[in-house]
Amino acid sequence: MEQIKIKQLYKDYLKEQQKDVIAMIHVAALPGTPLNKLSPDKIRKQVVEEASLYKDLGLKTVMIENMHDVPYTKTVGPEVTSLMTLCANDIKALGLYCGIQILAGCNKEALTAAHSAGIDFIRVEGFIFGHLADEGMFDACAGELLRYRKNIGAENILVFTDIKKKHSSHALTADISLYETAKAAKFFLTDGVIVTGSSTGEAASVKELESLEKLDTLKLVGSGLTCENVKEYFNLADLFIVGSWLKHDGDWTKSPDPVRVKSFIEEFAKLKKCVI
Repeated sequence: MEQIKIKQLYKDYLKEQQKDVIAMIHVAALPGTPLNKLSPDKIRKQVVEEASLYKDLGLKTVMIENMHDVPYTKTVGPEVTSLMTLCANDIKALGLYCGIQILAGCNKEALTAAHSAGIDFIRVEGFIFGHLADEGMFDACAGELLRYRKNIGAENILVFTDIKKKHSSHALTADISLYETAKAAKFFLTDGVIVTGSSTGEAASVKELESLEKLDTLKLVGSGLTCENVKEYFNLADLFIVGSWLKHDGDWTKSPDPVRVKSFIEEFAKLKKCVI
């Protein structure tokens, strides 16, 4: 418990670290979803085991996401929000920094879980502009979400927002560049923008990240990072969300591979040392 008391706010931690790796934990299918097989206790145990592995190998920050809950819906019930809250609280007890995303676009629920568990950030889709995803149409939520954050006293929880989100069509906003989209997100008070490839595991565009160079906000790479390509993004971003590559065979559905995790951490430390 002492570890929790002395843990800094994540935004203060980032000021010191400047760059950080965020390891993804894809929580097993939750109660009520088609692929659910595990009890809540076993789901939580699996989350703790993965988070502990990341911690033991030197990572400080993880993010949980209910990616096994396919097919996704735009609303979730209390059985999902409550169990994600418990998983987040379990991770906090390990002394790690933690973020959360609840698919698909369940941003209020994610903020509720983060606030209840006392964790550090949420990942949001549909923050600004609208887009068509495989779950249907998403409207912008920035105004409503940040008012909710204010009303529940959760202003220490950072909101990181996907722009031109993966797995989505952006034909309606095709005339708006990634830079203008990021600029709008900043104007609407995001704490950081996330750039991804077109789907899970697909690398983000280096050119797109370069276009955001002059934008004064945190920049995150949100998909497709590997031990081999992280150097291409290192000077263009602040935070690096890594999921698939850290798992056995680079498959997001599998458990973390300690060898892959260690090699990524070592490569990241090497790059960071060069910058310092």
